[in-house]
Amino acid sequence: MSLDQDVTAARGAVDALEQACAQVTRHFGDTVDSRRLRVDVARLRDDLNLLCGARARAAHEPFAMAYGDGDDDGTGGSGRTLR
Repeated sequence: MSLDQDVTAARGAVDALEQACAQVTRHFGDTVDSRRLRVDVARLRDDLNLLCGARARAAHEPFAMAYGDGDDDGTGGSGRTLR
């Protein structure tokens, strides 16, 4: 198999695991263990995306360009004045 085929198969397996785990966790409700299982499956998906690249781009963050990392080097702020 090619890499693309292997990645597609792995993603399909993670999808199937997620569906199967969802069926099981419905019987237990929102418990610590069922949440952990959901997080573990999500971690598998994230690790596969990190290793092989995400299938689609991450969600758009509309304010990322406007605010950057949250640092503001402009005037103002606590006790700073323009001279």
